[in-house]
Amino acid sequence: MQTAQPVPPHPPGARSRGGHGHTLEGGPEGNERLTVQAGAVLFVLLAVLGVTIIRIGQLLWLHLFLGLLLLGPLALKLASTGWRFGSYYLGRAAYRVKGPPPAGLRLLAPLLVIDTLVVFVSGVVLLFEGPSSRSSLLPVHKISFFVWLALFALHVLGHLPEMFTGLVESRQTRAAVLAAGTGAGVPLRRGPSLGSYLPARRLPGSSGRGLALTLGLLAGVLLAVVLIPEFGPWVSHGSFHHHR
Repeated sequence: MQTAQPVPPHPPGARSRGGHGHTLEGGPEGNERLTVQAGAVLFVLLAVLGVTIIRIGQLLWLHLFLGLLLLGPLALKLASTGWRFGSYYLGRAAYRVKGPPPAGLRLLAPLLVIDTLVVFVSGVVLLFEGPSSRSSLLPVHKISFFVWLALFALHVLGHLPEMFTGLVESRQTRAAVLAAGTGAGVPLRRGPSLGSYLPARRLPGSSGRGLALTLGLLAGVLLAVVLIPEFGPWVSHGSFHHHR
């Protein structure tokens, strides 16, 4: 009786099915990895932003700078998440097979997106309107920001399983190993967790994801640098410090 031959996985330089270009190679797993990595960048920047809130009087300029810088990685994460959302509901086979996130995270997502828009839109409007707008907009910005931190924390906790595989480009998920099989000629190496084996190759599109992350950060930095002159009225009046 003839046995079916295992289908070899895509080689490192191969284009994933769908032909979406180098940045979007890797299919659903590549999309998940980009989303997790953008989220990790946001997490680090938010941690620093939290320090500026504690010492807002001395670090107001850094708070404003980081708030603008965050827009780049945030836009990338929203785009990556939106791509998965659209791909699933448009019926792309690979995304339908992977399935949607858990129900709790799907319910949380609209709240997080809406509150994200409130936080950053109110922050940008505050920056341009100057300290005269603090009585009406500053409470909205503050409250929505702390709500956003809580929602973002729940979002991160809900995605912890993906983070363990998504933060390291050279690692694959157990599902990918099982799909590839052990007879496909791909060398396996011991993984970080007990009983897991990971293929010793990169998921296609790693350089594209790295480029996307870099461009997201650079876009945020460029925006913040261009808008530094707008910091003047806030920094000179110490408006956040005196009206917390």
